[in-house]
Amino acid sequence: MRYHKHSFRRYTHTFPKPWAGQVFMLLWVSVLVLGPVSGQFAATSKPVISLHPPWTIIFKGEAVTLTCHESHFHAAEDKKWYRWYLGTEILREIPGNTIQVYDSGEYRCQIHNSPLSDGVSLTFSSAKLILQAPRSVFEGDSVTLMCRTKRNVTLTRTLYKNNKALMGLDKNFSFHIKHSSLKDNGEYRCTGFEAPCCSVSSNTIKIQVQELFPRPVLRAHPSPATPGYPVSLTCETQLPPQKSDVQLQFGFFRDGQCLVSGSENLLKISIPSIMGSKDPPYYWCEAWTVTPSVHKESQKLQIPLQIPVSRPVLTVSPPGARVVEGHMVTLHCQAQRGSPRIVYQFYHGDVPLGRSSAPSEGGASFSLTLTAERSGTYSCTADNGFSPQRSNAKSLSVTVPASRPVLILRTPGTRAVVGDVMELRCEAHRGSPPILYRFYHENVILGSNWAPSGGGVSFSLSLTAEHSGNYACEADNGLGVQRSEAASLSVTVPASHPVLTLKAPRTRAVVGDMMELRCEAQRGSPPILYQFYHEDVILGNTLDPSGGGASFNLSLTAEHSGNYSCEADNGLGPQRSKAVPLSVTVPASRPVLTLRAPGAQVFPGDTVELRCEAQRGSPPILYRFYHEDVTLGSSSAPSGGGASFSLSLTAEHSGNYSCEADNGLGPQRSKAVPLSVSGLTGSRSGLVAGVAGGLLTVMGLVVVALLLYCRLLRRAGGRMTSDPSRSPSDSDPQEPTYYNVPGWVELQPVYSNVNPKGGDVVYSEVRTIQQGNRRAVASNSALRLLRTYLPSRSPAASRQPSRPQSSSVIYSQVKVASLPASVSPRS
Repeated sequence: MRYHKHSFRRYTHTFPKPWAGQVFMLLWVSVLVLGPVSGQFAATSKPVISLHPPWTIIFKGEAVTLTCHESHFHAAEDKKWYRWYLGTEILREIPGNTIQVYDSGEYRCQIHNSPLSDGVSLTFSSAKLILQAPRSVFEGDSVTLMCRTKRNVTLTRTLYKNNKALMGLDKNFSFHIKHSSLKDNGEYRCTGFEAPCCSVSSNTIKIQVQELFPRPVLRAHPSPATPGYPVSLTCETQLPPQKSDVQLQFGFFRDGQCLVSGSENLLKISIPSIMGSKDPPYYWCEAWTVTPSVHKESQKLQIPLQIPVSRPVLTVSPPGARVVEGHMVTLHCQAQRGSPRIVYQFYHGDVPLGRSSAPSEGGASFSLTLTAERSGTYSCTADNGFSPQRSNAKSLSVTVPASRPVLILRTPGTRAVVGDVMELRCEAHRGSPPILYRFYHENVILGSNWAPSGGGVSFSLSLTAEHSGNYACEADNGLGVQRSEAASLSVTVPASHPVLTLKAPRTRAVVGDMMELRCEAQRGSPPILYQFYHEDVILGNTLDPSGGGASFNLSLTAEHSGNYSCEADNGLGPQRSKAVPLSVTVPASRPVLTLRAPGAQVFPGDTVELRCEAQRGSPPILYRFYHEDVTLGSSSAPSGGGASFSLSLTAEHSGNYSCEADNGLGPQRSKAVPLSVSGLTGSRSGLVAGVAGGLLTVMGLVVVALLLYCRLLRRAGGRMTSDPSRSPSDSDPQEPTYYNVPGWVELQPVYSNVNPKGGDVVYSEVRTIQQGNRRAVASNSALRLLRTYLPSRSPAASRQPSRPQSSSVIYSQVKVASLPASVSPRS
């Protein structure tokens, strides 16, 4: 292997085998040819950038020359290019390794396919005052700090370290550190005073002195050394890439005596080994630079010599041939002679148990927790690299205590039920016989049995409800009592006949109420499933997980009257309660009041039947009848349905009628029904005569109107006229008003629907004939064609006569303000 002279240093002492049994010191030197290292150093070597001048902060307008130094691993390549980067962008690619820059930023370089170099940050400042220092400082370096001003600017300058003024600025305003060390670490800045007024401060530079090379490490191979065989010593350290040109010197020492020292061309030396002795000597190496002087020393190293081990001795503690399982024993193996390091191996029979290394005298130990399988012979071996030595065998007999027993409860079925005979089986799977077993219920002993040959025993128990709880057993063979885990048993009690209770919000169950059905069995092991029935139709079920009964809520309707029951079932057969009857009361609905009279109109003396009926409601229902909120009377419907009330009418009985239905759940009132009692005095025949007379008077008025119309028609030369501005609303309410009267017509008045809405209006219908002598018609119209129609109570009388197709109809309306008391529009 070839090493780069500035990258990694290795120097080796070799002690050859003594010749002819003599101990001598023969020095010889072998020089290794230097060459590139292989492996990770070649893969990770990066170029290094140097600066001229060596400052990282410069005034604007000045230039800095950057040089990309290639490592040894790329020096042999024929064709090279140098690529320069500013930030992340490629600045230039040139065949030479030097570039001059004027801009601030971080610069990197790359040579052919090498990795990128570390970045170098440059700042081109426009300040009046700057402090310049090298980019990196290593221990032993000579460092110069320069406090510079711009051209044509004169300042009185002072240098500070960690805010304390330093003395020693020379005439060039430079500060020199001859041999840098860790004491020179700190923050540096300079200030200047510009007469007559102003103070200026420079940038701050933090100097961190880096280690030039780490403390060397002395390595020996092989170690431990075998007497009569050579040993190689290697002194290892490494320089940073920035200091690859520094030359190191190395020296090897033994017990204060320098064995050899030399320049960096001396890489490997060897001396004869020395025979083994009681106290091996101490070796170390030193590395230092020529100028400036940086000197470092490795740790001292003793090279142990190997002596073959003697036959080891195995001891067992605590002593004794009989030990108890579960106890811990310690096996100790020790060889009286032998160079460390000695490896001890422990065996049970020929099966390895484990190994332990002893760096010095005293032997090694191995701890073992005994089981029944650990009975047998034990031994150990000792080995320090020559040949293993085996101890004499030791025998051990392991006594096994009873293990923790397992308790099994066996019942005839899947559930333990009152009256069953249960078997308790207790068994310790390991343990030396005889074993005594004891059985417990809630820490109360039930009985005991012996197992003289090992195995388990049983105990029988007839179950009652009180036998629910925790069971356990113990196993004892004289080496300590072992108790089983508790086995829980729940003795199931069959559910008794439940009791059903119906709970309603009030004394009577009413439609819309929420009724609670409560079912509870006084005895029975939970969980218990309760099912609720109405006339053997299941309503629902509820699981009671912990006992105490269960409830079911039911919103009542009229159909929910009947018998209710419930069942309780905990898996041992359902038990049914006695039936509980329930009658659901339906509140009376809003009744409907019907007035039944002899005819379409009623008169004093008529008898009117008031019929009140609620479509829904549980009997008995009490009906009350009202006239203008004054009670007329009441009637009861004990079996439901409606009730009637007869009333002989008087003139005062006109007004609004209503009724109430009440079955004890709140009265419900019907809508008001109006009734108008017609006429104040006289008999029915007197009324008819009065009406007829009134109608004849009206007809007379109609005839006069027709005659007047005909006269006007003759004056107009027979033309038909009409006044569109005339409307029924323009007429006097005391006088008849006519609408849409054509030219000469034959009038045939027909009166129908007299007072149809209880108002004072009389309608007359006049049919007209479109052909014939208009004068003849006019002369005969009032005598021959006027017919008076008086409506009767019968439906036929209220129908209007059919109208001929060739006729047209004229309606005349006579508005009557009032009629005499003796006249009524009733036939």
